[in-house]
Order: sequence, then C-alpha cells, then structure tokens
Amino acid sequence: MTLRQEKVKSLIKELSAEFIQEQSSTKSMITVTDCNISNNLKKSTIFITTFPAENELEAINFLKRKRGEFREFIKTKMKFMRSVPFFDFEIDKGEKNRQRIDEISNEI
Repeated sequence: MTLRQEKVKSLIKELSAEFIQEQSSTKSMITVTDCNISNNLKKSTIFITTFPAENELEAINFLKRKRGEFREFIKTKMKFMRSVPFFDFEIDKGEKNRQRIDEISNEI
C-alpha cells in the first residue's frame, strides 16, 4: 500500500467514525474498526462492530441507507481528492472472532 493510500485510508476511517457518531442513535454503539481502499482509490469498505451485537443488522442497514449522505460528507472534508470513492459498510468478522476467542480464554 502506498503512502497516499495509507493516508486516505486513515482519513476515511477517522471521518467515518465522526459521521457515524453524528448520525446514529443511542440505541447501539457503532465502532469503526478498519477500512480498506482499492489501489485506484475508487472503492472503500468500512468495517464496523456494534454493541450490543444483536443490533448488527439494524446498524448495517442504517449505514447502507446513509451511504449517499456519507459520500457527500466525505466530499466536503476531503476536497483534495479528485474523485471520492464509493463506500460500503460491513461487519468486522475478524474483530468478532477475536472477541469470541477472548471470551473463551477468560472462561478457561
């Protein structure tokens, strides 16, 4: 990953957390855990976790509905980019697995 990709990835991760904090309700806590960006900077996937975990589907549906607003938010914050990537949101399964391993190790 190039330095430019790393910087864009980091900024998208930070801005997505800010957007989610502003837009989401207090029903569940949504945390941005990671962000992937394609080599050509045209697509980005933002990985999240939710608390409580039962609200994952609701959170993903909410974020997918807000993709257009999120893209506009990113446009205003990242004016140095010629084109803003298309975004998708997914549950961070790696983080969920890590948390489950922690639970199991604590039980032992």
